[in-house]
Amino acid sequence: MKFYNSVGPNPRMVRMFAAEKGIELPKVEVDLRGGENRQAAYLAKNPAGQLPALELDDGTVIAEITAICEYLDELKGPSLVGATAADRAVTRMWVRRMDLGICEPAANGFRFSEGLKIFQNRIRVIPEAADGLKATARDKLAWLDGQIAGREFIAGAKLTMADIFLFAFVDFLGNVGQKLDPGLVNLTAWYGRMKARPSAAA
Repeated sequence: MKFYNSVGPNPRMVRMFAAEKGIELPKVEVDLRGGENRQAAYLAKNPAGQLPALELDDGTVIAEITAICEYLDELKGPSLVGATAADRAVTRMWVRRMDLGICEPAANGFRFSEGLKIFQNRIRVIPEAADGLKATARDKLAWLDGQIAGREFIAGAKLTMADIFLFAFVDFLGNVGQKLDPGLVNLTAWYGRMKARPSAAA
């Protein structure tokens, strides 16, 4: 396998997931800031031009972080998606909620404001939407804080892909103007537990 790696929360989520699974990913570094991911050589691997991507030994390329993680999850146990159909459905439900309600709006809020110089010539940017997108993510984080009261992890008593997904984004966003509100005591405690995991250094 080859893991096409770069800066940012998306590659980090996969690196952390692989670390939790005990899977070593041989890395190929791609210069995201320099736009290498939008050049012909990388586009031949991943036509979406996004990072990361995982190239299998037979040449198959898997992109999209949840797809990569689910592939890795099936290579080696125990599962971080779920051991039963019900467990997997619950994990995927929470990943979907994190993605649509928090990570995507917050990330676009960054791309359309602090990250504008990097992204303005690569994607359609909507600077006037940045504040609203960030507020949307804050609203959903406040909702999530109530949902996880009494739980150690997002989906229940065990670490799942949902925790790793959200942590990679919350940690990144805290460095680009979207710090986690310390008044969200349940999420703040959860963040501390996640930050202390050895895989957080991946």
